[in-house]
Amino acid sequence: MSKDIKTICPYCGVGCGVVMKKINNNKYSSIGDKTHPANFGRLCIKGSKLSETLSTEYRLKQPQINGKEVKWDDALEYTAQKFQESIKNYGANSVAFYVSGQLLSEDYYIANKLMKGFIGTSNIDTNSRLCMSSSVAGHKRAFGSDTVAGSYEDFDYATLIILAGSNMAYSHPVVFQRIKQAKLNNPTLKIISIDPRITATDEIVDLHLAINAGSDGFLFNTLLGYLYDNDLMDNDFTSNHTNNLKEVIENLKKYDYSIEKTCEICEISLKDMKKFIYYFTTNDKVVTIYSQGINQSSSGTDKVNAIINCHLATKKIGKIGSSAFSITGQPNAMGGREVGGLANQLASHMDFEKNDIDRVQRFWEAPNIATQEGLKALDMFDAILKKQIKAIWIIHTNPAVSMPQSGIIKKALEICDFVAVSDIIEHNDTNRYANVLFPALAWGEKDGTITNSDRTISRQKKFIDNSKDINAKADWEIIQEVARKMGFKREFNYKNSYDIFIEHCKLSAFENQKPTLKNPNYKLRDFNLSALSKISLKQYDNLKPIQWPVIDENGTKRMFEDYKFFTYNQKANFISITPKLPMLKTNKQYPFVFNNGRERNQWHTMGRTSKSSTLIKHIDEPYIALNEKDIQKYELKENELVNVYNDLSSITLRLTTDNNLKPNH
Repeated sequence: MSKDIKTICPYCGVGCGVVMKKINNNKYSSIGDKTHPANFGRLCIKGSKLSETLSTEYRLKQPQINGKEVKWDDALEYTAQKFQESIKNYGANSVAFYVSGQLLSEDYYIANKLMKGFIGTSNIDTNSRLCMSSSVAGHKRAFGSDTVAGSYEDFDYATLIILAGSNMAYSHPVVFQRIKQAKLNNPTLKIISIDPRITATDEIVDLHLAINAGSDGFLFNTLLGYLYDNDLMDNDFTSNHTNNLKEVIENLKKYDYSIEKTCEICEISLKDMKKFIYYFTTNDKVVTIYSQGINQSSSGTDKVNAIINCHLATKKIGKIGSSAFSITGQPNAMGGREVGGLANQLASHMDFEKNDIDRVQRFWEAPNIATQEGLKALDMFDAILKKQIKAIWIIHTNPAVSMPQSGIIKKALEICDFVAVSDIIEHNDTNRYANVLFPALAWGEKDGTITNSDRTISRQKKFIDNSKDINAKADWEIIQEVARKMGFKREFNYKNSYDIFIEHCKLSAFENQKPTLKNPNYKLRDFNLSALSKISLKQYDNLKPIQWPVIDENGTKRMFEDYKFFTYNQKANFISITPKLPMLKTNKQYPFVFNNGRERNQWHTMGRTSKSSTLIKHIDEPYIALNEKDIQKYELKENELVNVYNDLSSITLRLTTDNNLKPNH
């Protein structure tokens, strides 16, 4: 292997290019790839310390059945047998896969194909459900497809950037640095942060709207009403390229969307609200970047559409420097959406419509094609509790920690008839419930592709051989072997990740053209990798980052430049929403709004980042922060341990003071 290998960072959805430089047989260093369009050489501290996370400490080294190490063939055979028994006795809907944004697209593709094409159920969902499903649904309602319209390049050209529900300085540091540089290059660039708390991101903002937690929908709906009342919409665009505006305005008039009322609901000043509206209406190039503060809500999809509605009303979409931009949490959350890794998708951005089902069934030659949506993440575990799901395979995620209502998740895993887990780490909160443990290859040991937040497909490459004492396999290989032992040998006969990638590309292009008299049932789809479907193995190995759709060698930087969308009439849809505050309200017993945040140097459950001595020094434990007024009111003390609880769960954390938080937050 050469000394320098270009690959992709395994952390957030920015998808930074990384060059791993070999120092000696066992040591590497990581630097940013200056040629990669996601980061142009920038790395956050987590990416720069990747070399410190490559140790094999805590690794799962051998397959296990009920805690005892076994041969690979025994573990694979046992898993196939358990799934077959469940399907025979209780039907295909009695089994499920819960997968992860840590998977490569090739791994995702084969898992989805096995479940939806051959087992015959759509009970496959991903932990990306927790962060991205609201955005997916919002995109599909507005555009007819799950399409991120813009590109990172738009951040360089925008004259106004709105950050909604994102502490970008910590959650997406490289994009934050890019925007910071854009502001240095263009001092007239205005930046607005919408967040209940003041964060590190406020270093670069011109206006901070410390809204009441969960009130974003009111803010953007009022902006839309203001645009309409003051004739500030692009009437030509809305007339010729959108649907439903009249209905949306009629719905808007059903409640008080006045600026004054919204300031009251959002708990912001009239001055700040007017400044927000002024910035939006006086700037033609506007990017609204939204993240988990928007998505992770009981009305998250409506909030997404409230943002998109404002961009459609003013034609701030489909052109350089303008977009409603969803920035993803995990490295391959978008890749999972492309292959159909969510329970309400079929494959390749196709849904459970008659023509799509027929098309995918013919392409896969699938005898048991799923014909309807499956159970989504939380519903899967509810179904286990109800004894409806008897067997589940969890791949590269730790739901006992990362899922909401973790006590319920643990109870479900405890009573489930059969639990298989593919993981890198031997001991975690989920693995203790596993009947079968499969040791998987880690980042740096596996090979395939991922897709980042702006639709850029990149190669994640192997640069290190797994240790001789770790008997691990690639995820696609584990899934394939189980599929073959279930009787699907002909259909699952891939030699490498390249074979899977080519099939994935071919499916994306299959009958993906404009309708004709001869083929009236064709529906043009946004996701199309036709230009990659015939590349050689060498070209795959050397694939340069490229944005889909890839119908020629250049890819596509920006979607909807022709203002044609993927709806029935190629017009974008305005969506009527009725803003809502969070379902759970504060009261005398529960006076606080619990607002989760990410620490800059750690990642999810710390399975990787905790190995780095550098990263662990930043914050040595999780904590809870309160405004000093609340600390005094409840007679608490700095640094003491406090128990935080509601009806669903509880946690004990050390207390710290943070006056950047609103009282009761």
